[in-house]
Amino acid sequence: MSTLLAPPPAPRAAPPALLTAEEFYDRYGRGGYELVKGVVQEVAMPGARHGKVCVKVARVLDEFFEANSLGHVMSNDTLMLLRRGPDSMRGADVCFVSHATLPKDAVPDGPLEVIPELVFEVRSPSDPWTEVIEKMLDYVKAGVKVVVILDPKTKSASVFRPTDRQEILEADQTLTLPDVLPGFALVVGKLFE
Repeated sequence: MSTLLAPPPAPRAAPPALLTAEEFYDRYGRGGYELVKGVVQEVAMPGARHGKVCVKVARVLDEFFEANSLGHVMSNDTLMLLRRGPDSMRGADVCFVSHATLPKDAVPDGPLEVIPELVFEVRSPSDPWTEVIEKMLDYVKAGVKVVVILDPKTKSASVFRPTDRQEILEADQTLTLPDVLPGFALVVGKLFE
């Protein structure tokens, strides 16, 4: 009587090697990628509508910040170091860093190594909410005080803070951010014009 032998188990693929922020930036710092807990993730390139909303947000914020000498506005998926061990680097659509956090003449050529006070993300049609929320949570866990997710499809803004409930604002409602930008007010729909 012969005994049937089971085939040997298939070899398991080795988990990807975790990269440090410095290794990631050296290899992938030209765009199209983020580092999440040491693992490189490709990010989809956004479309024209996404870019237009980002420019609008950056322009509105920059005008407000320049008039009040508050800090720096950055865009174009500015890479920022969010955590170490394993390292994570995300690219914000638009962010604000106060002069108290990053002095006026101290903007680095490479990634941002301080945590911004405010981040805006614009949801692309290809972005599932689960990924957008995961990115927002990474920002909040790193110490970002306010994250605003703009959804061009619904012309709405979802505002997240570490200790408050999500606030959803429709196109006709006014976005205010008194905890990071006292005096700032803008009707949400203006960001989508």
